[in-house]
Amino acid sequence: MSVTDKQWHEEIGNVVRALKTPDYPQTLVDALGTLVEFDFSVMFAYRGEERPVDLYDNFGAKRREVFVTIYQEGPYLLDPFFQASQDRTPAGLYRLRELAPDRFYQSEYFRSYYIKTGLSEEIGFFVALPGDVGAVISLMRAGNRQTFSEKEMNRLRTVEPFVRATAEHSWESLSTRFSNAETDPEHQILERQLEYTFRNFGRSLLSPREREVVGLVLRGHSSDSISKILGISPGTVKVHRKNIYAKLGIISQSELFSIFLNSLSRTKEPEALSKR
Repeated sequence: MSVTDKQWHEEIGNVVRALKTPDYPQTLVDALGTLVEFDFSVMFAYRGEERPVDLYDNFGAKRREVFVTIYQEGPYLLDPFFQASQDRTPAGLYRLRELAPDRFYQSEYFRSYYIKTGLSEEIGFFVALPGDVGAVISLMRAGNRQTFSEKEMNRLRTVEPFVRATAEHSWESLSTRFSNAETDPEHQILERQLEYTFRNFGRSLLSPREREVVGLVLRGHSSDSISKILGISPGTVKVHRKNIYAKLGIISQSELFSIFLNSLSRTKEPEALSKR
């Protein structure tokens, strides 16, 4: 038995003892740290388009502002991990780039928000929980560090059943965290705001099809990708994009992203986007 295997088996006991306690996330991170090196970890729970619940993170205050606070204010709606959770991606371990749209790394979301995280790679364990809740346990490498090798990914895939089983056991009642949050009037206002904005962005100006195109553009899909998803030709997608920009009085994706974020930042119940 290698040193790594010995350490992992020792940590298993700590994880089991920590099940259903506040110490579970940290002990799990400590255990995974014996298998591969990573800089940060964050664990989010998702249900529908509701504001994600931060189950655990080990960021400092400055990084937490970007990774958690700002993320929860609305950018999560464009996160590939969030979208994959919405799409009920099967439980397992995934690289972010495996789930991201084809133009994610050229999208304004990536250039204006995600790049601020300073990550070189993010991977996540997907866990399905009762009450239509999904949890993602993310491991991150920052700066100029190399991405996770296939050997490291295979090592983590080997223990994925254990990670998933312990998470399912510890977080089986996680849906109540969302229910409790809904009793907070301020939280209810925020939920309505985020859901309304994302579903109805530009409603007063754009057609339903154009709003679909906007949502896919913001997430990082190319015209070819959008055409396949919506079952229309790439040329039609380009016409929609041209019309969208004209109706909103903008000339770039960065302006579109800026309008979207400004809509999310409103403190009152949002109304349909007014003419510029």
